[in-house]
Amino acid sequence: MPATGESPRIHVVDIPVPEGTNVIVGQAHFIKTVEDLYEALVTSAPGIKFGLAFCEASQKRLIRYEGNDEGLEKLAIEAARRIAAGHVFVIYIKDAWPINVLNAIKNVQEVVTIFAATANPLQVLVAETSQGRGVIGVVDGYTPVGVETEEDRAERRAFLRKIGYKK
Repeated sequence: MPATGESPRIHVVDIPVPEGTNVIVGQAHFIKTVEDLYEALVTSAPGIKFGLAFCEASQKRLIRYEGNDEGLEKLAIEAARRIAAGHVFVIYIKDAWPINVLNAIKNVQEVVTIFAATANPLQVLVAETSQGRGVIGVVDGYTPVGVETEEDRAERRAFLRKIGYKK
């Protein structure tokens, strides 16, 4: 049992997000998560390519994985290995957007939380104690540099309509 009052070590884990992909990082609680996430992804977005990895927190403590794209599976496994926190999952997707799959992922019974769903540069903040590692947050993209102008608002609204997310 870890000593009470123990000070954790904080690690910043860079997660690569190759051009044309998005990454989703979350936490769940059961080995069944891998197969349930697979089903949620393939039924939510026809044509989606993905790889997912899940860090088991007890028993064999393996990184479990599934997917339909070997390259994305390898990315997910490597990201999960670098995070190395119990019950964390990493999903890389291509040919779909997080908005297409997030509700299905959130509705998987084992999913506890989603930390990030992004195509931005991503860092995962990991605390490490004598017991193990846990995600304490993420840095998604960069710091804002200002407040949008009326021109920026018009551009945002036009873009959403152009890509079909608003009418």
